[in-house]
Amino acid sequence: MALSRVLLAVCFAACGLLLGGAAHADEVPVPALVEVPAGPFIAGSDDAEREYAYQLDEAAYGHSRTRERGWYDRERPRGLKSLDGFSITRTPITNAQYAAFVNATGHRVPDVDPETWRGYRLIHPYERTRRHAWTEGKPPPGREDHPVVMVSHDDADAYAAWLSAETGRNWRLPSELEWEKAARGSGGRIFPWGDTYDPALLNSHDSGPFDTLPVGSFPSGASPYGLLDAAGMVFEWTASPGNPGRFLVKGGSWDDSGCGVCRPAARHGRPTDIKHILVGFRLVVNPGSGE
Repeated sequence: MALSRVLLAVCFAACGLLLGGAAHADEVPVPALVEVPAGPFIAGSDDAEREYAYQLDEAAYGHSRTRERGWYDRERPRGLKSLDGFSITRTPITNAQYAAFVNATGHRVPDVDPETWRGYRLIHPYERTRRHAWTEGKPPPGREDHPVVMVSHDDADAYAAWLSAETGRNWRLPSELEWEKAARGSGGRIFPWGDTYDPALLNSHDSGPFDTLPVGSFPSGASPYGLLDAAGMVFEWTASPGNPGRFLVKGGSWDDSGCGVCRPAARHGRPTDIKHILVGFRLVVNPGSGE
């Protein structure tokens, strides 16, 4: 995967004119970053946190399906981990930021056809995808600052490779642990803002519009490092594999109530090639990369 990303970056840098002309580095909409320092942090969850998550779901949904299916039972055991320092985009990548990549490279736009969508066997009807679908190479009007969705894991990697080539810095998807530290801080908070769920601090189905919103709409829900939209809004791809053919996603979405799945410790895998209305991404860059 790392080699393929390097080759993509070289292609985007060398062949941009053939694909409509790569943007100059000073014209590229570079995402804002927050700094996450090196050092230890508490990752994962314990029995008490998982029980709290199940209780939140049961209160919201009126049933115990997440408990019965053991949704949170396979989370990483709570414990200390240590990481090098890194920077991570303050919000998920937006439609406008992704549009610069599409315009420069001719990469496929976020969309999905009815047959492919039916093959995913999701509960959302195909008609619901249309508000997120791009037309004539452009994001849906009025959604330029919403998180980009209907992007596969490879699409996210391709954007990162292009942004790396344009800026001279090494952009990439975060590992699960990087994402989790950025989202909860070093002390093992249950949610980015603290240990108690508050539906006013995120875009979830509890009090949201059952749709994406402009990124950064919930500044009071920031993590200790200033990360926004780390709970709710959209699930986010990571670079960490799940079961074969899948990568882990983190964060919960606008579709979720409860919101046990919105905790930074929560994790589940999605097929690498799925283009879901609930899944977007953010990127990390290593300190000093390209400087």
